[in-house]
Amino acid sequence: MALNARRGGKLAYKILFWFLLISLAPMGLVGYHLINISQASLRKETLAMQESLAVGFADTVYKYVTTFKNVLTETSGLEDFAGMNPVKQQQYLNRIMQVHLAVLELSVVNSSGLEVLRTGRFLSSSPEMRKFGSEEFFNETMARGQYVGKLERFQGLYPSLTIAVGILDSKAASPTKPVGVLVGKISLNGLSSMLSMEFPPAGKSAAAVVAPDGFLIAHSNPKEVYKPDAKLSEDVLKIITTQMNDKGGGEIALPDGSKLLGAYSDVKDMGWVVYVQQPLETAYQTAAEMRTQILRVLVWVVLFVFLLSWAVAGFISQPIRVLREAADRLGKGQFEDLPEIMMTNDEIGELAQTFLTMSDSLREKTGELIHAKGELEKYGKDLQRRVEARTRELKAAQDELIKKERLAAIGQMASVVGHEIRNPLAVINNSIYFIKTKLGPTLEADQKIAKHIKIIESEIQQANGIINEILTYSRQRELKPEKVYINGWMEELLSVYPFPPHITLEKSFTPVNPPIEIDLVEMQQAVRNLVGNGIEVMPTAGKIKVRTAMADDGSAVIEVADSGPGIPPEVRDKLFTPFFTTKARGTGLGLAVVKKVVERHRGRVELDSTVGVGTTFRIFLPVSQKR
Repeated sequence: MALNARRGGKLAYKILFWFLLISLAPMGLVGYHLINISQASLRKETLAMQESLAVGFADTVYKYVTTFKNVLTETSGLEDFAGMNPVKQQQYLNRIMQVHLAVLELSVVNSSGLEVLRTGRFLSSSPEMRKFGSEEFFNETMARGQYVGKLERFQGLYPSLTIAVGILDSKAASPTKPVGVLVGKISLNGLSSMLSMEFPPAGKSAAAVVAPDGFLIAHSNPKEVYKPDAKLSEDVLKIITTQMNDKGGGEIALPDGSKLLGAYSDVKDMGWVVYVQQPLETAYQTAAEMRTQILRVLVWVVLFVFLLSWAVAGFISQPIRVLREAADRLGKGQFEDLPEIMMTNDEIGELAQTFLTMSDSLREKTGELIHAKGELEKYGKDLQRRVEARTRELKAAQDELIKKERLAAIGQMASVVGHEIRNPLAVINNSIYFIKTKLGPTLEADQKIAKHIKIIESEIQQANGIINEILTYSRQRELKPEKVYINGWMEELLSVYPFPPHITLEKSFTPVNPPIEIDLVEMQQAVRNLVGNGIEVMPTAGKIKVRTAMADDGSAVIEVADSGPGIPPEVRDKLFTPFFTTKARGTGLGLAVVKKVVERHRGRVELDSTVGVGTTFRIFLPVSQKR
């Protein structure tokens, strides 16, 4: 075959230009619109989510304040309290201080504005009484029955709120006119704690609760609240306090040129504002990633279209007749003696030169395409596995968040419920004592009455135990670690534990006797819970083994084992879940308290159980390094 060729280059460049224009122009336009649409959608969705968070926390703030207002209102309405009996009033005030840790100070003011009773967490034993006749909260409460306001920083750092309610005496000449005022100073640190759980300080998002005058009530970073002059940024404060709507949000431009995406919501009846923000670049991060992906795709498309147009140029340059004849022969497998191809002064000559090599490389290229297809399928499967793994991680994180929110709500209710249930239990217990006193010898003679009185006393003790478990689990008090030697501490704990006669105790202590730093109250409760659980599963006879040892990782080990029936495998993963129990009675918080206490001491709990043989719990605690 004779080939006469002259090299040009015009046709290929034309085809290349038009292919790139036709392919990239629509894709670039679509990509541009996709980026704009996604950015607008993400902005709307992100803003809606922030507004939802702001509205939800505004409701939480309102309920937080309302809870303490209701506590003061219920206390002031009690008959013993309304009678202005100082002894009774002191008892009620002490009970409020014990149950509600956020209450900093309580005072009783008579109708003349003179403080007659005062108690607080940081007061001397005999605090000086004050006069409030000209104070706003006193006059407002005497006129309208209640007062919520007067934000201030307790001890110059911690935000606090004054709440006052009128004391109404139904036996007074004018029952609707207050005979005095019950006023409390409430710590607002709990709001910052809740915000920091939802918006960790290490993250880019932040939230705050602010008064109209800029007073910073709560912040997701508690360090911001504890500043003596803590206030929200004037630029942000001006924007959110001048809005006409109760809630809303949008982009906020700061003087330094940066932008935020912020949302706000008013707190009902308080005049406060909950504000949630995050940097604009964080909100639009997904859109930026999409833009990067589109640009990456465009680069690959440019490369692909370039190669494709270069190849197509050679094909369409051949004379139609010669190309058809040559294609027919190639289709029949006649690779030799192809018809002579006339050449032009462009890339048609190059096409003629590569035409024969194209048939030779066809099989090789086909193999490469098959291999590339296999690689692509492998990458697709790998990507699918990664997506599934990330989906499972997100689902687990979501479940953990829901669990924390549920436990937080339970913790808020636990204190109020415990207070309300313990009052009637105390009344019942006092009534039983009075009945026993009145019956006297008759009680000893009538065994049925004595039996039923013992049943009532046992049930009261059981109810108090349940309340104590709930409050122990829900409260989060600061640890008070003390250094003790594990053997001596365990020996002392076991010596005072009331083991039933049918239980045999076996002790084995390590000769190392390592020192540990523990909160004696909490850790004693954890160990007693494990021992108590072991005794409960052996109602007739059994053995409790208590052992101390050293673990391979250098931790101190407390081991509590029983010879009971063991724990079925299907329930072991749920044992430390709050409110899960296999008993007919109980709260299901015993082991949850154990896990919480041990983890607060930077330790861990392990379980080893064999059905029909017994169960062993091991507590691992770090050894004290103090000398």
